[in-house]
Parts: sequence; C-alpha cells; structure tokens
Amino acid sequence: MLKNIDPLLNADLLGHLAAMGHGDVLAIVDRNFPAASTAERLVTLSGVDVPAAARAILTVFPVDAFVEPAVLRMGAVGDEDRVQPVHADLQAEVDAAEGRAVASAAVDRFEFYRRAAEAYLVVATAEARPYGCFLLAKGVV
Repeated sequence: MLKNIDPLLNADLLGHLAAMGHGDVLAIVDRNFPAASTAERLVTLSGVDVPAAARAILTVFPVDAFVEPAVLRMGAVGDEDRVQPVHADLQAEVDAAEGRAVASAAVDRFEFYRRAAEAYLVVATAEARPYGCFLLAKGVV
C-alpha cells in the first residue's frame, strides 16, 4: 500500500504511467470506444467516468507544456468543434491539475481512432456520455 496515491491508480496503471516518456500519448476513452481492439496496452477502470479517471491520473501525470494542443478530444460527428459537456468536464480537470489553461482541440472520429491506436496507453472508462474520448500528451516534471 502506498500513501497519497489515488486508489483508482492500480499497479498496472501506475506502472504504465511511470514508463511513459515525454511526448508519449495517453488515451482516456468512454465505454463505447473499441479499446480492446485498438490498444496495444490497455487498462480498464470499471465503474469510473472520464472526469474521475482523469482526476486520479492527473495527480501523477504531467501534461505537456511544449505541445499545443496537448489535449485532443473526439468531436461529435458532423459537429466536431462543439464542446460537449464531457469535453468541458475533462478540460476543467486538466486545467485544475496543471494550474493553467491547457490548449485542447477536436479531431474527427476516425482521426481519433488512428491516433488512439498509436497511443502508448489506452485507459478505458465506464463513461456513458458520447464522445468522451481524449488524448493527452505527457510532459516533464
């Protein structure tokens, strides 16, 4: 047992997050995302929504300050630039954890799939809201 580690951060997830280097990409995805068929490395957080997963992960994961945007979100088909409530919730978690406004942008669904397949790690959540899928670039400490 470790002190001051969010209990959502299990040993598999912590190990992968620690192994990631500067510029590696983390995907945090909703329950509809084809995570098992997309991910090279997959951690599942059952019963956890995207904001809770992000809040826990961001206690140990620095977001890249040299890449803009450091956060990408899956845009709604046909309305990619509209910020969905789940997008706003994730953005609030990232900004709070980083203590700054972190640049983010939308990508279309199929571009998101392509980029997620290249991500170092995919974290699958139980997020029920559509388009709750994100890519975060890891920064330095």
